Amino acid sequence: MTKFIRKKSGINNWGLFAGQDFKKGDKVIEYKGKKYTHKQVEEDDRFDNSKAIYLFTLNKKTVLDGDTKSNTAKYINHTCDPNCEVDIIRGKIWILAIQDIKKGDELSYDYGFGYDEDYKQFRCKCGSKNCCGYIVRDDQRWRINRKFAKTKKARIKRV
Repeated sequence: MTKFIRKKSGINNWGLFAGQDFKKGDKVIEYKGKKYTHKQVEEDDRFDNSKAIYLFTLNKKTVLDGDTKSNTAKYINHTCDPNCEVDIIRGKIWILAIQDIKKGDELSYDYGFGYDEDYKQFRCKCGSKNCCGYIVRDDQRWRINRKFAKTKKARIKRV
């Protein structure tokens, strides 16, 4: 039985789909990669956001680069209405099911980007009702929604 299937996604490019059922709370997959210090990542041109990057902050000192052939989890897309979440357990990054997932469902989690990380670089294409149009973590989306609400009110007043 295949645990995961990589195929075209309705969210963004490639996605990772469940090849089996997962129960809420299950460890779905480990996010693997090579470890770097934050300083190494800042100084390395490979990580400049001009292409897809697969960096994960492990702790205050270490970043994990998941751009490896062995990291199947790198194909999991962001969505504002995820079925998984990330947890660091004993120094490893795990993707956990936050609800029951059926075979064939696309796996997704909130990438957790902050509002202050130049959010406009990262458009969200998930289309969920919770989506603000950018890949920004759940507890920060209100800032973007408020900003767009003010812009919309200003346009209405000018008309």
